Amino acid sequence: MNQIIRQSLYKANDHSSVKNVKRVAGGSINESFFVETERSRYFIKYHVNSPSGFFELEADGLRLIKSTKSVSVPDVLAFSDKKGEAFLVMEWLEGRETSKTQIQLGEQLAVMHQNYGKKHGFNKDTFIGTLPQPNGLFSSWLDYYRDKRLKAQLEQGIRQQTIKGKRRDRLERLLERLGDWIPDEVPPSYLHGDLWGGNWLPGPGGKPYLIDPSFLYGDRHFELAFTELFGGFTPVFYEAYASEFPIADYYEEIKPLYQLYYLLVHLNIFGKTYGGQVDAVLQRYV
Repeated sequence: MNQIIRQSLYKANDHSSVKNVKRVAGGSINESFFVETERSRYFIKYHVNSPSGFFELEADGLRLIKSTKSVSVPDVLAFSDKKGEAFLVMEWLEGRETSKTQIQLGEQLAVMHQNYGKKHGFNKDTFIGTLPQPNGLFSSWLDYYRDKRLKAQLEQGIRQQTIKGKRRDRLERLLERLGDWIPDEVPPSYLHGDLWGGNWLPGPGGKPYLIDPSFLYGDRHFELAFTELFGGFTPVFYEAYASEFPIADYYEEIKPLYQLYYLLVHLNIFGKTYGGQVDAVLQRYV
């Protein structure tokens, strides 16, 4: 591990002495470290068996979010996707949430969502966790969401035997009728793509930062729906967001359909614990 840390620091152009290395919490996917050198402090993630392009895609997502000049992201200083020694080096962020943090997060996310791509989806296949997320660029949000998001998880679940019987039947019937609820023509907003409470943090002065994106262009309400699924966002976050960018009237009706994608992902990664929530959404619409 010391060798990987030294390699990552060299690639970040820091050749100074290492003063401190401490393992830190960084999710269930990567090994994560706080590293302090004579020159600076860093957050370094390491993955011994990362999929091809794993950290490059994360760096791309952070770069695209940063380009909107809205919500902040940590600076990416170096990365490698070399098999067996893949890493990502970012600036170390440390701070405490203040009474203004979630207000700023809501306002800034709304500004980010007012940046648009030309089409829905993304030009590269990405990951949600370590689960492959096939992509493409679509003129229709409905076609993209049905074919590249829900259908991809259906196929994954069939292979893993997590989606079968009544669950499979209901999901297949839902896909046939998805156009009854999901809009076809909506602006393709810049989206973080994996925005739950663990993928943002307060930095210096309580300033909010987004981390660990799975970037795409799409309906901004898809992003908002996920923020509501597992918590981590206060009422003032949503009030601040809506004051900057009012939420569409159709949102409450289709929110469970947008949350369904993330529930299917969790079902396919973690197993039957999430089966009941998936079935509840399917039974509501089918």
